Amino acid sequence: MKIAWILTYSIGLIWSAINPADYFTWFLEVLPALIGFAVLAVTYKKFKLTNLAYTLILIHCIILMVGGHYTYAKVPLFDWIRDYLELNRNNYDKVGHLAQGFIPAIIAREIFIRKLVISRTRWLNFLVVSFCLALSAFYELIEWWVAISTGESSEAFLGTQGYVWDTQSDMAFALLGAVLSLSLLSKMHDSQLQKIELNKAPEMGRSSG
Repeated sequence: MKIAWILTYSIGLIWSAINPADYFTWFLEVLPALIGFAVLAVTYKKFKLTNLAYTLILIHCIILMVGGHYTYAKVPLFDWIRDYLELNRNNYDKVGHLAQGFIPAIIAREIFIRKLVISRTRWLNFLVVSFCLALSAFYELIEWWVAISTGESSEAFLGTQGYVWDTQSDMAFALLGAVLSLSLLSKMHDSQLQKIELNKAPEMGRSSG
């Protein structure tokens, strides 16, 4: 899986970097994927995640790369959807913000469980959703800081397309994504977490022997 993951990531990144709509916007949009890759590379041996988490992270990276290549307001498929459904805007950015809750929810859940961050599991979902919402709000602050620093050149990065409630709707989509992720994937995630624990048991036995 590792080779396939790296290959898919590399192909997506190279494609994204070839003649993007704007290189400054491309860098801003793809930067989280680059940081994520570096973090995963550093932590891979010490703290391997579940296959589910790695798969979701890759999907999120691809979403970022597509948005970076075209800018979120000009992704062709969502231009077609906008025109076909007679919508007011290209809504690819909402896919990105839905993923901003959906995917970090599983990552946070895994870290909370495996690192024993909380002692009472009934608080788990609440804390995961709270984390995802805080992460989304912090990203909106980053967008604000970029807008102040770069002025008009930040318009493609913000992708508001004139929608006055864009910031609030972005956070709402992240919240929805986190709730959906926990509702749909928790059982699958638990199963993969159990396999990790079973694999760790023989290793701990050998080290103690």
